Amino acid sequence: MLAIIGGSGLAQLANLEILRRHVVRTPYGEPSGPLTFGRFGREEVVFLARHGDGHHLAPHEINYRANVWALHEAGVERVIAINSVGGIHPDLGPSALATPDQLIDYTWGRKSTFFEGAEKPVTHIDFTHPYDESVRERLADAATKAQIPIVRSGVYACTQGPRLETAAEIDRLDRDGAAMVGMTGMPEASLARELGLKYASLAVVANQAAGRGGSLDGIRLANIGAALEAGLQKVRIILEKFVT
Repeated sequence: MLAIIGGSGLAQLANLEILRRHVVRTPYGEPSGPLTFGRFGREEVVFLARHGDGHHLAPHEINYRANVWALHEAGVERVIAINSVGGIHPDLGPSALATPDQLIDYTWGRKSTFFEGAEKPVTHIDFTHPYDESVRERLADAATKAQIPIVRSGVYACTQGPRLETAAEIDRLDRDGAAMVGMTGMPEASLARELGLKYASLAVVANQAAGRGGSLDGIRLANIGAALEAGLQKVRIILEKFVT
């Protein structure tokens, strides 16, 4: 079964034939909201709004463990995570799309593993390639079928938030090799790997990162909504192609 985790601006999935909603309790607390089960094209899909109903959960407040555990318990095998990002690379302007193939984690203090506590053995996972290649390729192919441009690689830098970054911080991320910056990519990706889920990100550029392009003198927050919605319209089309 396929899961879609909706990020900023995607609290509902259009064209989803809703079959039921299920409130889940997990050993790690409550997920961001109920799981919505339905059919999307030919696929059975579970949808979860990462930030909760009404977008009330900041990136550092999300219970990533509960979210990923709930999807796993529901029988999910593949996950498409929609992430809004700031574009660092020149090719990633507002409303552009990308399927990152690598990430760097700059977050701190987030519950980032299921393997902790006296009763759990020390467990390491291979995280050399954090995103599932088969899901990434299918997303990129869906974009091609829809004639929607997409950047097929790039390093996702995950910062703590909820504030946006300084221009100096973006310069540092650029030197580290990051093409885009977001706040929700970790520990979601590594938790999915711990549970054996095939996880990939479909990143939507909401704005150019601080000190870059149109954000050279500051990020105009009033413009983010329009750019994000333009990008999400393309995301919806790609998702429809993905499941057909």
